[in-house]
Amino acid sequence: MSRPRSAALAAYLALLILVLGGLPLLKGALYLEKHEGDTLHLAELVLRMARGEWPHLDFMTPIGVLAIAPIAAFVKAGAGLGHAIFYAQLLVALVLLPAVLRVAASRMTGVWPWAYGGFVMLLCLALVHGEAESSVSISMHYNRWAWAVSYVVIPLALLAPLGRERPWLDGALVGLGMAALVLTKVTYFTAFAPGVTVALLARRQGAMIVSALIAGLCVAALMTALAGPAFWAAYLKDLLTVAAGESRAAPGESFADVIVAPLYMGGSLALVATVIFLRQAGRAAEGLSLLVLMPGCFYVAYQNFGNDPQWLYLLALFAFVLRPAPGMANGMGWDLRAALTVTGIAALCFGAPSAINLAFSPWRHLAADTEDTVPLLPRLPVHDDLRTPGARLYTVNLKEPYDRPGDPFATFRDLAKREQPPVLNGEALPECQIEGGISGWFELVDDDLTRAGYAGSAILGTDLYSAYWMFGDFKPVKGAAPWYYGGLSGAENADYIVVPVCPMAFSLRSQMLKAFEEGGWTLREVRRTALYILVEPVAP
Repeated sequence: MSRPRSAALAAYLALLILVLGGLPLLKGALYLEKHEGDTLHLAELVLRMARGEWPHLDFMTPIGVLAIAPIAAFVKAGAGLGHAIFYAQLLVALVLLPAVLRVAASRMTGVWPWAYGGFVMLLCLALVHGEAESSVSISMHYNRWAWAVSYVVIPLALLAPLGRERPWLDGALVGLGMAALVLTKVTYFTAFAPGVTVALLARRQGAMIVSALIAGLCVAALMTALAGPAFWAAYLKDLLTVAAGESRAAPGESFADVIVAPLYMGGSLALVATVIFLRQAGRAAEGLSLLVLMPGCFYVAYQNFGNDPQWLYLLALFAFVLRPAPGMANGMGWDLRAALTVTGIAALCFGAPSAINLAFSPWRHLAADTEDTVPLLPRLPVHDDLRTPGARLYTVNLKEPYDRPGDPFATFRDLAKREQPPVLNGEALPECQIEGGISGWFELVDDDLTRAGYAGSAILGTDLYSAYWMFGDFKPVKGAAPWYYGGLSGAENADYIVVPVCPMAFSLRSQMLKAFEEGGWTLREVRRTALYILVEPVAP
């Protein structure tokens, strides 16, 4: 690509960043339409890091530091959480811009540099994680960011440059990108490292491999210098805790269904067909690399909530960019250029619902009705720019079984296969669960704990969240998980534990109480209300 064309592409991508990243700022706040619980989780991660705490060392999370740090940096500088999210997305897009330009200018011609670059910027700046539900959500922003990085790394490794080779630069970008995946969400590194390695080996890119290793090791050394050697062991411990837990190891469809379920089978077949057609077209190295990447694509979709196959547009890019000249046919007489065109179009179509949702999200946010919204964090006025409809935060429904002894459907209880009610100090707790009312819960409980004289304590909850410190005069629990993944992380640092009478996550309350019992802990009851039981934990 000539220099003027590179300049035009850079201007186009800069304009996209200005429009997609600037539109949310015109609204004056981030207005959520779903996933308030996920956002509360993100808020705690960000606010704790902005206070000077480190992920994995000071609180438990499987999410990498780079998923949190860009937002935390702006919060620490004084921005409200809503604006900090907008600024962080702009920062990620700007940081990736040079690498995206390198990929687009060196690996593609025609319309594809423009389409490729635009989609990567969209992954950085969208206000929804994907899927086809029209809404605004910042939940799982790190998945989008990790996909954006993957869209840089994988083409650099798999596609040969069209002009002058620059293996040391390209290798450094690959190494920095893979390190970014480790420090954002390690699932992506694990899934794509084999395919990236095979692609570089198949193309005999020894210099790129050496450069990538040097760049990756430099990032590891920098992180070790900033956070200390214990950072890596703590990160690994958090990852193993989640992998061994029952609640979040795979938050969606089974691995087989992500490949062959009706919703995903078309994309899976397009991927298989692209591998076959590339090899038949003489693209043996690229076809082999894509074959090795295939399980990683499926695994990332399987491990992410929503199971969104964001790899489909990368697949379409490879199908179009690697087409042979007209006239090349396979053994069945099929024109391979036409065959790859068809598979590329199929991948575009299968990925269209998610891509369209991503593209519309900043505009949808701009047009959102804000009249009945309230702050997600009402007790932290500086973060009033993170808002959602009040009905979503304060509408509370009680869910309980209707087949208990004496109920009309008690006859069928054995067939329902319900889990046993959790037990606290020999007492079976109620079988119930509240739905909604996240902010209402924390406001009521925090106010009651304050009146009872427990202000200033470190409070842990036997539920999905332990955000008491963001709604009252309480301390976060060192080492605890803002979102419960299993185990008893940080329990030794809690002054008191809130056991909800009716939790937001019935099974998680049961898991935590069971873990306390199996660990030999004593939970001494100190207060009881209609909403919760407060206990003082005593380690074995």
